[in-house]
Amino acid sequence: MKADSSPASSVVATNNSAVPRSRFLLFIINAAIGCAADLVTKAWCFASQNLRAGEVAWVWKDHVGIQLSRNLGALFGMGQGKFAYFAILSIIAAIAIPIWLFWFRAARDVWLTFALGCVMGGILGNLYDRLGLSGDSWYGPGNTAPEAVHAVRDWILWQANDRWRWPNFNIADSLLVIGVGILLLHAFLHPDPPARDPSA
Repeated sequence: MKADSSPASSVVATNNSAVPRSRFLLFIINAAIGCAADLVTKAWCFASQNLRAGEVAWVWKDHVGIQLSRNLGALFGMGQGKFAYFAILSIIAAIAIPIWLFWFRAARDVWLTFALGCVMGGILGNLYDRLGLSGDSWYGPGNTAPEAVHAVRDWILWQANDRWRWPNFNIADSLLVIGVGILLLHAFLHPDPPARDPSA
């Protein structure tokens, strides 16, 4: 009977505990707000005729502004032209994240839940564009009829000067970077405890 109250038994009981309902709300609300903010800002920026004509709207002259661009690749322009590949990866990630959080109960950790809510919001915002749901169309190479645009809409311009410019990005990209940053910081500050030796 004494063994049942040992620290090892307490660890097992803790590991088998249910995910608090508040974690479901934290994840869903975080992802929904992030995705909505991304899609609303994209729609607003790309509705501007002046911006669509190539104009730059400076918020901080020569450093921060709004400039429209389309990205057929991944984060910050990597992997250009492989939008279908990245769309498939996004769908897989959007399915895997909730499973890991709530089926395998990683959501018991509030910071993991918050970070992956950010990541999910970023994934959904850019996946919307990659699936051609933005409503925009263009004439692809060799096409005689317009086709849906399967490219991510970017609008945030940041540069140190004219020679050093960061690739245009959007709120979804920012959410992905923030989420991954929190995950890395969490892993550094809270490494997994060493496995307990059953024979000890």
